[in-house]
Amino acid sequence: MSGSTYATLAGTRRPGPPTASGRSEYPLALVAGVFALAQLVLVRPGLGLGWDETVYVSQISAHAPAAFFSAPRARGISLLVAPVTSWSSSTTLLRVYLAALSGLALFLALRTWRTLFPVRVLALAGTLFASLWVTLFYGPQAMPNYWVAVGALAAAGCFLRARADRDAGTDHSGRAALWGLAASASLMAWMRPTDAVWATVPLLALCLRARHWRLLTVLLAGLASGAVEWVVEAYVSYGGLTQRLHDASAIEGGLGWHLAVTDQLRSLGGRALCRPCTGAMPNPAVDVWWLVLPVLAVAGLVVAVRARRTEPTLVPFACAATAAFPYLFMIGYAAPRFLLPAYALVAIPVADALIQLVTRPTGAWRRVAVALLAVGLAGHLAIQLAVLEHTVSRTNAQHRDWSRTAAELHRLGVRTPCLLTGQDAIPVAFYTGCASAATEGHNANTNRTVIDRTARRMPVADITPAGSRPPAYAHDWPVHHYGTLDLRVAPTAERDGGA
Repeated sequence: MSGSTYATLAGTRRPGPPTASGRSEYPLALVAGVFALAQLVLVRPGLGLGWDETVYVSQISAHAPAAFFSAPRARGISLLVAPVTSWSSSTTLLRVYLAALSGLALFLALRTWRTLFPVRVLALAGTLFASLWVTLFYGPQAMPNYWVAVGALAAAGCFLRARADRDAGTDHSGRAALWGLAASASLMAWMRPTDAVWATVPLLALCLRARHWRLLTVLLAGLASGAVEWVVEAYVSYGGLTQRLHDASAIEGGLGWHLAVTDQLRSLGGRALCRPCTGAMPNPAVDVWWLVLPVLAVAGLVVAVRARRTEPTLVPFACAATAAFPYLFMIGYAAPRFLLPAYALVAIPVADALIQLVTRPTGAWRRVAVALLAVGLAGHLAIQLAVLEHTVSRTNAQHRDWSRTAAELHRLGVRTPCLLTGQDAIPVAFYTGCASAATEGHNANTNRTVIDRTARRMPVADITPAGSRPPAYAHDWPVHHYGTLDLRVAPTAERDGGA
């Protein structure tokens, strides 16, 4: 494939206009639409809310009081889902809303790259990213990681377009790219401020190196606008920004040198959170794509260098590396969703390398290359769907357990307004419609005196594993054995009609 096929930022040419007007965007719209539909078919709208989701959703919810909001969290995702959660408790409606919104966001993020790479590269990149089980699983969830991913992808594309338009003196399209850069950076920081900084380190460094002060100002303004609420909240509720960062580090297990690469490999079998990350590795077939990914990304960079279009490939590659770095080398546990921004960014050089591999050969060799790629992608998709089905099934079972526990607590007289403590108190409280509290641990937000006082005016219950010692404030509460749990309900609820 000739280098003239592509626009270049490193040479004397600027990115060319999109091919054939809006029709060139149809493949991107198709990829995004299939992605949104696949979430509804494969993950299914009836999937209950997970632990972290209940925290985010409860902040602006018509169903339950706000759960404790720990230092690392940001309120972007709570505000994103507020148009639904502020008036409806329907999980199905929330899933449909997020699936549609995530599909639209993927289309817009890919669209920012349309003058930098051919549409077939972008369509394949979108397909590779959207077909990962972790992308499909978290797209319709009230979690911030997917939104950081599409924000990072859009930010890198807008950055490159703004640089090229600045060099070419194209003012109108340059302004559009600057607005896109600011909005993308703001979205990332709105969702997870620290992730936004890591994902934009190469962009910031490039601005400083090339003395692009306008680009630097826009990028910093976007990051600041998204992070301002988090910073203000740090001083209002966490004792200052330094203290919030310190508390966030403590909750993450103490940020520092931790080799979490093998932890990430263990989590690829469908573990939403691998903490502590022990146990056997998943089937090697599950991990092979993850090991091949950086090799293909480097191959894409080599292709770009040979075609003299290094920068449009190097920028997303570098942003992917910095976005992944803290989750591979600075925390002592893993979750597959942490690397979603890296997957979105690296998908473009990977897609470019794959298309080069099947278009560069001629004759029979091209047919062989196409057949091998088709078989490889089909096998990859089959593995991703198998892991997704396993993950959805296990997650559904856990959420049903929480729902059944909530129903049993209702039967025992624990009804709104009420308070839950103990094991899984945060998600079970949301399902029950109660507030949650803890006297110790990362979610500690109360003490025994407050719980004793609360138990005199509303139903309070504690959840512990069957046969384990209850906390001191609940040791004399009546105990009800329910499966693998002991439910201790304060006498107030007993008198108010509990069984």
